Amino acid sequence: MTYFGLYALQHRGQESAGIAVSNGRQILVYKDMGLVSQVFDEATLDTLSGHLAIGHARYSTTGASVWENAQPIFCPTQEGSVALAHNGNLVDVPELREWATQLPAHAEGRHTPVSTNDTSLLTELLAYHPDSDAETRAMELLPMIKGAYSLVWMTEDTLYAARDPEGIRPLVLGRLASGWVVASEDAALATIGATVVREVEPGELIAINENGLRSTKFAQPRAKGCVFEYVYLARPDATIAGRNVHEARVEMGRQLAYEHPVDADVVIGVPESGIPAATGYAEQSGIPYAQGFVKNAYVGRTFIQPSQTLRQLGIRLKLNALEHVVKGKRIVVIDDSIVRGNTQKAQIKMLREAGAAEVHVRISSPPVTWPCFYGIDFATRAELIANGMAIDEIARSIGADSLGYITLEGMVGATHQPTESLCKACFTGEYPIELPESSQLGKHLLEMTLTSPTEGKALPVLNNP
Repeated sequence: MTYFGLYALQHRGQESAGIAVSNGRQILVYKDMGLVSQVFDEATLDTLSGHLAIGHARYSTTGASVWENAQPIFCPTQEGSVALAHNGNLVDVPELREWATQLPAHAEGRHTPVSTNDTSLLTELLAYHPDSDAETRAMELLPMIKGAYSLVWMTEDTLYAARDPEGIRPLVLGRLASGWVVASEDAALATIGATVVREVEPGELIAINENGLRSTKFAQPRAKGCVFEYVYLARPDATIAGRNVHEARVEMGRQLAYEHPVDADVVIGVPESGIPAATGYAEQSGIPYAQGFVKNAYVGRTFIQPSQTLRQLGIRLKLNALEHVVKGKRIVVIDDSIVRGNTQKAQIKMLREAGAAEVHVRISSPPVTWPCFYGIDFATRAELIANGMAIDEIARSIGADSLGYITLEGMVGATHQPTESLCKACFTGEYPIELPESSQLGKHLLEMTLTSPTEGKALPVLNNP
């Protein structure tokens, strides 16, 4: 079930995948680089037996995309073992590193860090609790952690889940006929036949074992859910804070047509996340909708590839223009966002080569002008095309005849969420969680101060000693 749940969440991370299981006595972790379907096969899954399991599909925002940083992260201690999976990004990495180096295993020289991500530090800190139990340790530690975190972790006999007080990343609780399940999106619950119970609340810790489920609040909620989940990250069939993501995207398209009309012959959407907004634009504008691109279903999202080179190589592999749809036509192209601009340049070039007479680009989110430090790899401000460029300059840069972005108010309105309950930092620069100085931020902060991990680990299996 964990394997199929991960399959449903593959869109959230494509660099590595892993599953940890426990039979009540021992935790076994299997992880490797690649897609869920590449990492696991039937024979591998047959070796992962137990009644507790967690899984993770990684999209790196802290630490390089190497085996050592794949999750779940496993940490054995004298008190027992912990395996943990994390969606989000922590902003107090220097403090976490300092706390971790004070643990006895470090002080006695028995620990050599191999991972270079925030998750490994958090796993170590949660695993060490000589004078208390794992739940008490979590209640002490989690209020001290700064950043975005939706967590699932396990000891030999208990499954835990927690969400940061701001609730930046989604986390959903579901019920199985024979147990419980927690996942980033409710689509994963539907895939394995679980029913949605509710969202895990911001600042909530859940513990599940043979005695059932317990819920405790470790912090007062300060809801600031990521608005970009509605724009791009989440699956269209997900529901976040009571709002269906597909419906929100369609409404963004309607609003975009109202704000930026254009005379054109056909509306096309960029697969996949641009299509709902394109249908909304077509509906509001009266311009016919058509499929203008064919997507290769076996190529991953270009946006979350870990390097610029791979992004550029992946664009042509991913999409091709349908010449009979676009030739001689004035085209409105709907996309969810422009980050660096490389994707749009390639798309517009394809449409021109296919004979499009005009190409008008409409974007269902405002200009991205600030980096994200809470779990999206927007990198530095210098890489964001909208930072320091006027809209008409961006249009010329990507080769469009015109360009229009939805307003911040239009986007937020489509989510049906109060604006004060959403994180909009990538559009406004107003960060809901205080950030340290810039020298203490960055994807590779730990790699600059610790020994870099070794690539190409031969056997991606860890056993509890």
